[in-house]
Amino acid sequence: MNHTIVPDSETRGLVARLPATPRALVLLARLDRPIGWWLLFWPGAWAIALAGEAVARWPLILWFLIGSIAMRGAGCVFNDIVDRDLDRQVARTAARPLASGAVSLKLAWAWLLVLCLIGLVVLLQLRLYAQIVALASLALVAAYPFMKRITGWPQIWLGLVFSWAALVGWAAAAGALTLPGLLLYGGTIFWVVGYDTIYALQDREDDALIGIGSSALSMGRHVRSGVTLCYAAALALWAAALWQVRPQALALLALLPMAAHLLWQVATLKEDGVDPLAKFRSNRFAGFVMLLACLVIGSA
Repeated sequence: MNHTIVPDSETRGLVARLPATPRALVLLARLDRPIGWWLLFWPGAWAIALAGEAVARWPLILWFLIGSIAMRGAGCVFNDIVDRDLDRQVARTAARPLASGAVSLKLAWAWLLVLCLIGLVVLLQLRLYAQIVALASLALVAAYPFMKRITGWPQIWLGLVFSWAALVGWAAAAGALTLPGLLLYGGTIFWVVGYDTIYALQDREDDALIGIGSSALSMGRHVRSGVTLCYAAALALWAAALWQVRPQALALLALLPMAAHLLWQVATLKEDGVDPLAKFRSNRFAGFVMLLACLVIGSA
């Protein structure tokens, strides 16, 4: 088995040319690794599109993008503040700015505040109902870094958190949390659990040694079948959401490209140190394919 691990704090391209402190802050918020904010952004964009508001309210999608970048960065900073001691013990995370000492704890808290203020600006662009829905996620977000210490399934909690934009997007576009939005959210939770289980394959050995949980460890030798079940549940719930908006059998064909992509992920998955990262990152494309499906159904 290939045990090559790709560190998640690498200085390449424009990031490498930045002065030391700004570079460390960029790395701390993972601004150099856009896959995270794409995955946070897509569910909100799907909801707006499925609600039929993607064209009429396109600035709302841009605000969601800005908010996703800021709040994903804030989440990473908070996660690293909580996990700085654990990160030093994991090969993939040992070079993170807090774990390596490149950023002080005081500076990390200040950077977290800046990112949260950007998120606040975005929050104020939403209608009051959507603001309340967004704020309701804060407890889940704050608790997430601790879940790996108390459960073998922290990816489920991550699913609750990283899918929340679907609820906020539906509330912002439709004005209420109705069944299509809730079904979209439920399906996205399973999608997140699936792709983050793939991501967690990189850390299985280190996680086992230091005694923290992950779904990749909990599934053991059944990761491929476990991820397949998660993706199947996601597709079933998404199909139900699309059916609520447009109850026609042909409408479900819009999900076929997404289903094909997810099937490719599990069929070709290699449980080594490199392929899981590539498969995880491919979900950026999966998010775009799902957006097209929501656009077709919501605009029809």
